Amino acid sequence: MFDRDKWNEIIEALTANVFRTVLTAFGVFWGIFILVILLAAGTGLENGVKKGFAGIATNTMFMWTQSTSKAYKGLPQNRQFHFKNNDVDALKSKFPDLLYVSPRNQLGGFEGSNNVIRGTKTGAYNIYGDYPELTSQEAMDITKGRFINYGDINGKRKVAVIGQGVIDEMYLKGEEVIGSYIKVNGVNFMIVGVYKSKGNNNGNAESAQKNIFIPFSTFQQAFNFNDVVGWMAITAKDGASITDLKQGIFDFLKARHSISPDDERAIGNFDLYAEFSKVMGLFLILKFIAYFVGTLVLLSGVIGISNIMLIVVKERTKEIGIRRAIGATPAAIRTQILTEAIFLTIIAGMAGIAVATGLLAGVNAMLDSMPSEDMMFANPSVNLGVVFIALMILVGSGLLAGFIPAQIAISIKPVDALRTE
Repeated sequence: MFDRDKWNEIIEALTANVFRTVLTAFGVFWGIFILVILLAAGTGLENGVKKGFAGIATNTMFMWTQSTSKAYKGLPQNRQFHFKNNDVDALKSKFPDLLYVSPRNQLGGFEGSNNVIRGTKTGAYNIYGDYPELTSQEAMDITKGRFINYGDINGKRKVAVIGQGVIDEMYLKGEEVIGSYIKVNGVNFMIVGVYKSKGNNNGNAESAQKNIFIPFSTFQQAFNFNDVVGWMAITAKDGASITDLKQGIFDFLKARHSISPDDERAIGNFDLYAEFSKVMGLFLILKFIAYFVGTLVLLSGVIGISNIMLIVVKERTKEIGIRRAIGATPAAIRTQILTEAIFLTIIAGMAGIAVATGLLAGVNAMLDSMPSEDMMFANPSVNLGVVFIALMILVGSGLLAGFIPAQIAISIKPVDALRTE
């Protein structure tokens, strides 16, 4: 039940020396402020990194062939081999936890020789032979037309999807792209779509927009690849880890291509899921550091409140003695001291949360007004769960700050307290 006299007494005790109270409360204010800001900054970094992975199937592994490092079954060391079309179907049948097994081939490069001609213009671009599933594995948007479909694959159609970077270099401003033709290594392809990459191609955002995608089957036929598969993009289903599956995939393919089971060099790979997991693990560490540092700073404030409560108890020794003499119980004295400590701690802490929230709102407003495509920092914020944890920390801190002073207060004998000058 609300006790007006009790709360008037608490307010009078804390406002008896306002400057001292404010300085003491500032420690808790600063601790909770730092805690919220550090957690929000970690969330902002995490959101920025996740935004960079948006549209990418992170449970993915890229796999390619390399020369063998061991002789096996009469076959020599340093032998070259290639994945084949039937490896794709075999993997799908053998591993039901795989969502996509996308064979890929590639020609050319942004820094290579010119391989694309349109009229009098020439350019050097990456040419990829792909399947329709690629749009579910890589971060790209189709801004005009369409991407490759299975009709293109089955019909081995000479169609292509190009990036905005190709359009800027090979087309006039405002010129219609869809339905036009480009010549890749002497073979004509009709443009059916335009894409925009949401990735930055390992820091080179410009080159990410300068790729050309054609049907995988057409690529093999037009450029004499027969049934050679240059590499594969393999994505596992939700609930399965490509990291856990990859060794079985390697062993299976080694057996199909007569490669020693102990040959660790023959098949190269890049495990995107493992790298993504490392990054997410880093954010867990950052969150722990934020809690650790914020709690230590908050603890210093709590110690300050505990010290000031000790001084308050010393100053009110005679008052406590009188209250004890007229019948106040130790529990009532303890409750009074603890309530004062908790009240001061919560007021200071809530002020810290409010100021931190206002600062974060300003930062978010500033970020919203800035170009954010390549910014690895987005929406720094804290959720209600963090606020609840902060409140629990405040209550616990208040109890901790008031416990020792409260015990000292109730240990004072009324007679000794009344003798105090």
